[in-house]
Amino acid sequence: MDEVILVLTNLPDRAAAAKLARELVARRVAACVSVLGESTSVYRWKGSVEEAREVPVLIKTRAALYPELEAAIREQHPYELPEIVAVPIVRGLPDYLEWVAEETSIPIG
Repeated sequence: MDEVILVLTNLPDRAAAAKLARELVARRVAACVSVLGESTSVYRWKGSVEEAREVPVLIKTRAALYPELEAAIREQHPYELPEIVAVPIVRGLPDYLEWVAEETSIPIG
């Protein structure tokens, strides 16, 4: 089974996050996208400390699909430099991990 990863990004609002979530699942580059509640991000950008309200998104997919997933996020993301971070899932419920793999595979037939 291909390695399952968790990819994180933030969107400026819930509508943009939900739109991205639906698109990623429809394209089968993600099995599941969790759109979380609004949070506040504090960061340095172009020499200034900034603060913004954002909606975090957790994307479950296979490592082999990361390049396609990153391209899809960048295509739809409104930020000049979006946060796109992937972390390996070192353990998980085997049936869930298998489901992620199945839902991100192209159906045959």
